[in-house]
Amino acid sequence: MNLGLYTGGFVQTNGYLIEAPRGHILVDAPAGVVAWMNQKGIHPTDVLLTHQHYDHVEDVAALHRLGTRIHAFADYSPELTLEAHARQWGLPIRIEPYEVNHLLTVGEPLKINGFDIQLAHVPGHSPDSVTFFFPEEGVLFSGDTLFARSVGRFDLPGGDGELLLEGIASKLLTLPSDTRVFPGHGPSTTIGKELKGNPYL
Repeated sequence: MNLGLYTGGFVQTNGYLIEAPRGHILVDAPAGVVAWMNQKGIHPTDVLLTHQHYDHVEDVAALHRLGTRIHAFADYSPELTLEAHARQWGLPIRIEPYEVNHLLTVGEPLKINGFDIQLAHVPGHSPDSVTFFFPEEGVLFSGDTLFARSVGRFDLPGGDGELLLEGIASKLLTLPSDTRVFPGHGPSTTIGKELKGNPYL
């Protein structure tokens, strides 16, 4: 898998560009990712949203105007983006409303640009949190569910720590140990490393 990494926005959110002959796929859309791709002369056909907290969707509306298809587990709503809460924290966040073209359904085959993608709904950090597993490539995009030696915070509105840990154990840690994990923040890891060294699991 030819994978590009962009990190930006107020809380240094990762956006991943999957480059493929049939069309590029973006996982999450932090602030500045459109400008980064414009510099490369790349426009993805599809965006996969791991969840819709403000830091993962700041460039989604701009992508939608370019004709990019937006895939998410739920329709846009200010309750999911937490933009009002972010402003209360002192961050000058304004999320332009956008349209979700395809609502993801667990168990429904997800085939995009030649990739077979397995979807898991893992709430607890956010009610709409999902992960994307590319089995042939051995790659998991975990969003803010699982990090290197950490897990997603669950003290935000809609969070549930017990639900998050249960979902990680049953849906993510059961993947092959050599699965490479690319999270929404911080460095990549593997399932095996987290099984052995993650203090939260």
